[in-house]
Order: sequence, then C-alpha cells, then structure tokens
Amino acid sequence: MLRSLTAVWVAFLAVHAWLAYVGVVLIPQKAFWDLELYRYWMWLGVHEGQWPVLSGDWVYPVGAILPMLAAAVTGQWTGPEYAATWAVLVTALDAVALGVLLHAPRLARPVGSTGRRPHEPRTTTGAWWWIGFLALLGPIAMGRLDAVVAPVVVVALAVTLRHPRVSSVLLTVAAWIKVAPGALLLAVVVAVRRPWRDVVLPAAVVSVVVVGAVLALGGGAHVASFLGEQEERGLQIEAVGATPWVLVGVFSDAVRRHLNEPIVTWEVSGPGTAGAADALGALFFVGLAACAVLLWWRRRHLGDRFWEDAVAQRELVARGALLLVLATIVFNKVGSPQYIGWLAPPVAVALALRLPGWRGTAWTVAGVAAATQVVFPWGYDQILGGGLLVTAVLAARNVALVVLLVMTARALLRPPAHDLPPVLDGGGAVDAVAARTPQTAPLHEASDAV
Repeated sequence: MLRSLTAVWVAFLAVHAWLAYVGVVLIPQKAFWDLELYRYWMWLGVHEGQWPVLSGDWVYPVGAILPMLAAAVTGQWTGPEYAATWAVLVTALDAVALGVLLHAPRLARPVGSTGRRPHEPRTTTGAWWWIGFLALLGPIAMGRLDAVVAPVVVVALAVTLRHPRVSSVLLTVAAWIKVAPGALLLAVVVAVRRPWRDVVLPAAVVSVVVVGAVLALGGGAHVASFLGEQEERGLQIEAVGATPWVLVGVFSDAVRRHLNEPIVTWEVSGPGTAGAADALGALFFVGLAACAVLLWWRRRHLGDRFWEDAVAQRELVARGALLLVLATIVFNKVGSPQYIGWLAPPVAVALALRLPGWRGTAWTVAGVAAATQVVFPWGYDQILGGGLLVTAVLAARNVALVVLLVMTARALLRPPAHDLPPVLDGGGAVDAVAARTPQTAPLHEASDAV
C-alpha cells in the first residue's frame, strides 16, 4: 500500500483538500489571514497602479508579486475566491515537487567517471514523509508565501548535483520571493566542482535581470527595501530567542505581548528584549558564516574521495541545506510559524534519496511541525493571552529546533554514515563499500529510513 503511487497521489490530494478547506472555509481569518494582505496589495496594483516595490518600500522582495498576482488570475477579488485560487496554485507547485521526490534518485544521480548512470530503485519514503509533514504543519503549509517557495526548493535540492545551474537559478528565484532560500546557495557552492561557473554566475544573472527590471519600471529606490523592513522588527513572540520571555510572561506582567501594527506581527517586550533582538540580528549572520565554514571543512575533510562518492555529495547538500535553514530560524528575531515549512525540503529529498542516518531527524522535524500547528492556528489566542499549556508547547517546539541544529552540526562533524558498519535494508545486509560507491552498485535503502 505505502509503495503504491496511486495511494501517494490520493493522499496528496486528500491532504491538500483538507488544508484548503480549513483555510478557505473553516477558519479563514486565522489560517489564511495573510492572503487578505496579498489580495489587497495586488488589488492596489491592478486598480490603483500602486505596486509594491515599484511605488514604495515593501517587506518582501519584488519577486513575491508574481505568486500573489497569479492567485488573482481569475479576476475574482473577493477573499474566498482569491484564497481558493491560491490553494490551487500551491497544490500545483506541490504536485511538481512530489513528482520530483518520486523520481529523485534518477534526477539527482551524478554521471560516474565512465559516464554510466547506474540503476537506483525508486522509493516513496520521501513523498510519504512530505505529505505527512504538510498534514502535521496544517493550513500554514498552504496559506503563506513560504508555501510557494518550499516546492521550488525541493526541486532545486533534488537536481543540485546533476544540474547545479538549474538549482542555482531556482534557489535565486525563490530568494527573490522569500529571502531564506538564498542561504541554501552556500550548500550548493560547497558541493559542486565549479561553483563560480555553475552557482555564482547563474545566481548573479537572475539577480541582474530582476534588479534591471525593477530599475526599468522605476522602483530602483525600493528594490532592497525588504532588508530595511527586517531591521525594524522587534523580538517576535514565536521566535526561538523569545522563549525565555514568553515563559516568564505567563507568570509575570513584566513581559508584554503587543502587535507591531505596521508589519502586523506579535512581539514581546520586557527587560532585555531589545538587547536580545539586537544580539540576534548579529548572531544571524555569524551563525550563517559558521555554517558555511563547517560545510567547507566537511568537503575538505573528505578530500578527493568526495567527488567520487555520490552519497557523500548528496549528504552534504541535504544536511548542509538543513543546517542553514535551522540557523536562519534559531538565530532569528523573527519566528513566524510558516518558517517551519523551510525544514521540509532537505528532509524529504534526503529520504527520497535513501540517505542513511536521517530517521531521528525526520521524526523530530515531524514533531516540530505538529507542535507548530498546535500553536498556530489552533492555540494562538492562548499564546497571546499567556495560556500555560500552549506556551509550553511553543517552548518545547523551540527547544526541539535547537536540538535539531546541534544534531545536524554533529552529523556533519562525524564520519559519513555510510562509512560505518554494513547497513541493513529489508533484504538483509548491504556491503558498506557498495553503499559508498553508487557508480558501481545501486544505493540501498537504509534501515533508518522513515
């Protein structure tokens, strides 16, 4: 049953139908509220000529206009119609990503020194995990801009080793929609032989085209305004760094929860919160730099063998992407629930590629997704009101994110998992050398695949 492609696609459609029902019909004001902002911004552009970035500063990069405008393609401007079209858009993009996950071993397979493309059996593990993750994360997995970006990142990570230029273009396009995917370019740069030609140049070309288009349309003064908008934020209530104050706020009036009205986010304020927000602003870049150094060290530590070991290459891309995503969440003064969706692409791709050593990570990320849905949308009113139970869930979720960051860093510091004693799959022991050299033998499913 779990290996049936029909079952995979039926489950995919059922989960997306449920997410759309929750967001469009059941609790639209809670689950899909951001879509009202998207709809309003696009209405101003189409009917009043006041386009984000082109007419003034905006909290998002200019590329975010594209999916927001695409959801208005039907010409229907009421909330439910716009939300329904958005749900269809996200479902279509997710379907492409699901297809990639189902064929990931073939798409990610580097050509060996002889040019042969060895057979690797397909698995539905990554696809099933991703569908389950979306269900656990809930309507936030559909009703935010990040829902458009996540499937693009899935495709980019899956094709990185075989088509690094395509991966670079996709990640750069995604970064011009929502900034975070740009950080994943660091993992791609480290994992390819010719990073300047295959990663940096394509990313630069995309950025030049985007900036040139904005300049031509008269929005040059605002093209980087999203960076300044981030600086004006305080310590957001769901951020990992806000956890101590959120907990104290349950028992003390010294910590206040308030709405930052210009950007419509809930933040905490109290003794030390301003300093914490400033510190996280600096730690964010320090953390990303440390991740880049660790990935570079990992590649150098493996030496020339790295270029002949497809498992090591795939592991560096997937684990490196997860490390960078976790750093952008943990060291961030902003902590919106949709950020958890960034964790899914690296894990789903790793499972689809049968990489060893991902079982604990996959289960932990799934638990983080479930806890996030408890917090938002179902328990958010209790968070804002200082409810103890849901606040404890939020705190546990944030601790789990820190644990995941440590787990991921440790995995990159240890010897590759396929260097350890023989791996077992459903058919018995697999020779460690065969698992290590996919150019001469198929990759086998690890015993710890979810």
